[in-house]
Amino acid sequence: GGGNLFRGAGLAAAGMNRVVGDHMGMLATVMNGLAMRDALHRAYVNARVMSAIPLKGVCDDYNWADAISQLRQGRVVIFSAGTGNPFFTTDSAACLRGIEIEADVVLKATKVDGVYSADPVANPDAQLYDKLAYNDVLDKELKVMDL
Repeated sequence: GGGNLFRGAGLAAAGMNRVVGDHMGMLATVMNGLAMRDALHRAYVNARVMSAIPLKGVCDDYNWADAISQLRQGRVVIFSAGTGNPFFTTDSAACLRGIEIEADVVLKATKVDGVYSADPVANPDAQLYDKLAYNDVLDKELKVMDL
């Protein structure tokens, strides 16, 4: 994601054109991808950034077959720019790319240490779940990911 740098939906609520805001958000994810690649390279990990929007000279264009090839060669592939389309969140993009590359698991890292009964930042009484089934997430409307 790129929410640490820019939130397109928030600016859209303030009057910015939603498509423009989403495009800016996609670019923020590319910036985070470049930072992640740099950190991995400094740790001697071979990594590539692939973007859903073309950014020649900055990173590779996303291509399913190329991503699979990179992964088979033992490289880390960092997907950026979401789906390349406005109105789709990076949560949706992560699941889409996970399905495309036949990932065993899709993990989501956030600023909190687990899944809570409510937003722990806004509600200090929110309870951390030790165990949780997928249906519980849906039934309790826990907003773990954008659905």
